[in-house]
Amino acid sequence: MSSSSRLTASNLSDQRYCVKPGPFNLITDVDGLLVGNADDDTLKSGVTALVCPKPATAAVQVLGGAPGTRETDLLEPHNAVEQIDAIAISGGSAFGLDAASGVQAALREQGVGFQTGDFRIPIVPSAIIFDLTNGGDKDWGRYSPYRELGYAAVQNAAKTFDLGTAGAGHGALTAIVKGGLGSASCRVGDEITLGAIVAANPMGSVLVGEGPHFWASPFEIDDEFGGLGLPNEFGADATDLRIKFRNLQRGRTPQPGTNTTIGVIATDAVLTKAEAKRLAISAHDGFARAIWPTHTAHDGDLVFAIATGASGQRPDSDQMLEMCAAAGAVMARAIARGVYEAVPAPGDVMPAWRTLFGDSQD
Repeated sequence: MSSSSRLTASNLSDQRYCVKPGPFNLITDVDGLLVGNADDDTLKSGVTALVCPKPATAAVQVLGGAPGTRETDLLEPHNAVEQIDAIAISGGSAFGLDAASGVQAALREQGVGFQTGDFRIPIVPSAIIFDLTNGGDKDWGRYSPYRELGYAAVQNAAKTFDLGTAGAGHGALTAIVKGGLGSASCRVGDEITLGAIVAANPMGSVLVGEGPHFWASPFEIDDEFGGLGLPNEFGADATDLRIKFRNLQRGRTPQPGTNTTIGVIATDAVLTKAEAKRLAISAHDGFARAIWPTHTAHDGDLVFAIATGASGQRPDSDQMLEMCAAAGAVMARAIARGVYEAVPAPGDVMPAWRTLFGDSQD
């Protein structure tokens, strides 16, 4: 496809509110956040820890029909705990909820947590994706490895981290190609930064039909997931469910609870829990823009929202509207980046996007 015919964000408007990502184009461009990954090639699974060196306001919105979570009820605006210390995202289905215990252990050693009497309790909400049938060796014995992976992820926490086949996205799959861990960021005006991180493991597809084009292409910035744009014409296979699901789980019929996309939308703005929840709701638009179909009974889709407040900026109603719009765009970009950055590995049950389309020019 020639550059003049590509439909991308860069040629939609020169006045867009989020044309410029942060210096890393990662969620850690939001001041007050660190991210660490820990994974295992044999297991084909892993953990991603999003660490807040200072407690941050947080919320969550669950829209998938089969979520797996821990400590999410406390994030509702009407409940007492206002801030969190970290979020754990893990593979392993329900076994992966052990990852939060490892994250807690690492933070407790650092003296981090909610003070209750003589005790400090690290507040670590978590969620999991299903990656048990991805070709990895899950015969781990009595106890799963996810607690130790969670602990290691905190030790690895930094401003930069790997995408694709890494962390919680290490063993992720989509309907046609491997999934992965994605992240992206953008600026809203001159004062506020938004970022997203996501473990993309949906039942649906991130691609238009069987071609290389990402549904998220209109939001792409600087060719961050190949720069192919959308196709000039949508073929009959663009929304053919039979194509989307024919390879899923080694050709088996999709079952409830066997997929999930988990995202985190973050900002350095000062938000209440209710405003953070509104941001999480808006970030789900990015799922719908990047995955077809999404929010199904087979997926446990959810989005956490974090507001570190590091910028000191409290958005007015107009800025909040822009932030909510940008949240969907940056989440869509993160999903596509996670799939685009995935790499092939021995024992894979699905090909990576790069294996199928790495040299594609159309």
